[in-house]
Amino acid sequence: MKFLKLALAALAAVVAMPAMAQMNIGLIEPFAIANPAGRTGAIFLTIDNGGAVDDRLVEAQTDVAERVELHTMIAAADGVMKMRQIEGGIEIPAGGSHELKRGGDHIMLLGLTRELEVGASFPVTLVFEQMGMVTIQVTVIDPNADQGMQGHGMQGHDMQGHGMSGGN
Repeated sequence: MKFLKLALAALAAVVAMPAMAQMNIGLIEPFAIANPAGRTGAIFLTIDNGGAVDDRLVEAQTDVAERVELHTMIAAADGVMKMRQIEGGIEIPAGGSHELKRGGDHIMLLGLTRELEVGASFPVTLVFEQMGMVTIQVTVIDPNADQGMQGHGMQGHDMQGHGMSGGN
């Protein structure tokens, strides 16, 4: 019986290997804007999918906010930009990337449980449909800083399979 369990576990690992080999998610320059506790905040980054399989960011989790949602900005009929929650997640196409940026898609932090101070960082767990969970560190920047963090993020750190190098 013990041999059968071991054989089944080995078979499951071999079957999962081709799919895992096709996963190559990179998380580039994750940052948030400084904000006081009790307010809302947002996380921005670029998600790069160098793999051969489409993936989807379906959720984000952190203890710095009461709620965390995936949001986008859309133009209303009157031309005013409005924020809306993204249902079903954000697609990251195979061989492509998706930028979460100011004025576009982003991770919304509702009800900050602590102040986001310039220079501080905090953990965020991103949940992908195919790849699973990845925990990263998000750096807090000055609200007046340029959008990109240039070298302060996860650039060059590929998250292959579930043995990610991004701090999980």
